[in-house]
Amino acid sequence: MIVHLIDGTYELFRHFYGLRRFHKTDPPFGAVSGVLNTVAKMIEDGATHVGVATDHVIESFRNDLWPGYKTGAGMERALTAQFHPLEDALAAMGVVVWPMVEFEADDALAAAAHLAAKSKRVEKVCIWTPDKDLAQCVVSDRVVQIDRRKNEIRDEAGVLVKFGVAPKFIPDYLALVGDAADGYPGIKGLGSKTAATLINRHGHIEQFPATVLNPANRELALLFKNLATLRTDAPLLSPTIDRQTRVDDLRWKGPIASFAAVAKKIDAPRLSERVIKLSAKVG
Repeated sequence: MIVHLIDGTYELFRHFYGLRRFHKTDPPFGAVSGVLNTVAKMIEDGATHVGVATDHVIESFRNDLWPGYKTGAGMERALTAQFHPLEDALAAMGVVVWPMVEFEADDALAAAAHLAAKSKRVEKVCIWTPDKDLAQCVVSDRVVQIDRRKNEIRDEAGVLVKFGVAPKFIPDYLALVGDAADGYPGIKGLGSKTAATLINRHGHIEQFPATVLNPANRELALLFKNLATLRTDAPLLSPTIDRQTRVDDLRWKGPIASFAAVAKKIDAPRLSERVIKLSAKVG
């Protein structure tokens, strides 16, 4: 089987701002409908095992570690108002969804990829997100990252080409160069090429000689690495499952009875017909 893991938060942003290019106003649930149609298209194209991770709240344990870490401040209300409806709609569609609170959606994707990769029945794990954090989860050509925006599939060789370091060093790399999207600056004076050179020469930050980073920068780099490291032990609890998610739970079996009402609420009546037809095929 092939397991497809989707960054629901990214997809919601993508559809929200994509719709803005064609509408003068924001449809109340336009982005929600867009994400669900994307998932439906994946199932139509042959996806059988699907999981979606979302940020139920933007803040996480990382905000306690670094005061400048990203928050929900400044996000448009028309966008934030669609986060929880998206989770409800996915659950009604019969898709396993992980709404994260103390952890982030990226942690859930990392944990799900780790879980799926342990199963010998899983041929490949596809992580659908352009987020550079998730590059650390790539394993050879078995766990890959798919950047829908650039239409790229990145295996281990692809990560090395893009960042200059192997997947296992991505947290070290991000710690040194920083991540503006997540709100930490990296180490002043270290660009991407220098960071990659240091990592390829010395290994993980913990192995850097004392001459490479002064004590203050070393401490800061290790803090940023902690921020960049995704938690593969994050809890995978779904509203539709009363226990930790298992690989077999990801098999899509069709929507629940309330999905037609949900599709009507988000102004996507054709989606209900489409999903019901799909469920008849997989049933």
